[in-house]
Amino acid sequence: MKELSYLLCVLLLFSCANEEKKQVESTEEIAKRIHEKVITIDTHNDINVKNFTDSINYTQRLNTQINLPKMKEGGLDVSWLIVYTGQDTITEEGYAKAKENAMAKFDAIHRLCEELAPEEIELALTSEDVRRIDAAGKKVAMIGVENAYPIGEDLSEFKKYHELGARYISLSHNGHSQFCDSNTGEKDSVWLHNGLSELGEAAVKEMNRLGMMIDVSHPSKESMKQMIALSKAPIIASHSSARALCGHSRNLDDEQLKLMKENGGVVQTVAFSSYLNTEKHEARAAYMKGLYEKIADSLSIDWYERSEFRNLTDDQKEAFMENYPKVMQMGKDMVTGMTDVPEAVNVSDFVDHIDYMVKLIGIDHVGISSDFDGGGGIEGWSDASETFNVTLELVKRGYTEAEIEKLWGGNLLRVLDEVQAVANTMAAN
Repeated sequence: MKELSYLLCVLLLFSCANEEKKQVESTEEIAKRIHEKVITIDTHNDINVKNFTDSINYTQRLNTQINLPKMKEGGLDVSWLIVYTGQDTITEEGYAKAKENAMAKFDAIHRLCEELAPEEIELALTSEDVRRIDAAGKKVAMIGVENAYPIGEDLSEFKKYHELGARYISLSHNGHSQFCDSNTGEKDSVWLHNGLSELGEAAVKEMNRLGMMIDVSHPSKESMKQMIALSKAPIIASHSSARALCGHSRNLDDEQLKLMKENGGVVQTVAFSSYLNTEKHEARAAYMKGLYEKIADSLSIDWYERSEFRNLTDDQKEAFMENYPKVMQMGKDMVTGMTDVPEAVNVSDFVDHIDYMVKLIGIDHVGISSDFDGGGGIEGWSDASETFNVTLELVKRGYTEAEIEKLWGGNLLRVLDEVQAVANTMAAN
């Protein structure tokens, strides 16, 4: 009897010790457990084709904000690699030049997945692909197209882009395209189509038919409203934040956010400092501008403001994009430990936007993006290696594992499924 009592006491003590251990799990431990379990998806990462060669590629820890070593370090599972083309003249000559650029980026992404690192990363076309590839222990690549401009006026090109793996397309970028007006029209109230052109309306229907998500992060508000009215499927904003917190034309106002909810879509909150907190961004940017110029001068590199970019030659743009990560990293290293530097926009500011949108339109319609290597990156999430910090901040704010799973990609995959289901229904009718 004494032996039985002793055994029960030991078991009780063991049980209490385990319970105490569970109770003292730290916030960081909770965040790590959740971060390792959920599939983390970043819907917007720009690329430079020079980083997809046999000698220089994403298997290496490059100065780029996104690459395989940094994805592994930060626990980022899925990267939407972007086929981006800037806006040029609405002419056949302009389309042809842009198409060449777009095809080079498609080729680069396929080269990474099929030749350079097939054992490390694989291209996904569906949510099932994402889960299968992730379960196999590999990173996932998906393709988004930022600006349909290189498609020209041939709607059959949308099918070609779909066959190449594109699963979302924005119908414009910084400047009005042949398909729709851009948010940049707000600056001077000069519009080309007052929303969608006839070609743009046809493009919306074709994307619905193909099962491609429509991205409204760059089109004008009127364009976006017309897309929602016309689309039979949910839409996305691949990298936008809340205009109520930061009045940039790239952000969505409350009316737009509520339309996204009604449509069943998702807004991928973007970690781009000037779209998160204007005051903090401008103070920091003014300080860093001088620092970057000094660094560039010391390296004999030409340095430009973002506003100057569209006026540069292709060679100047290419050289700038090649040197940009290096100069940015050197600037980041130099300010570490300095006390007179204005506070940077950080992960807390980023999650403020998530909080706002979740409160306004619900947890099912909000997601996460960075715009890495396209101007994005904030203190605490300056590259893919720091991805965990976003999950940590979400846990600190009280988000549950189920909610964090939705924010980090569950909502986006749900929309992708619904868009592809609409296409299947249209094909069957």
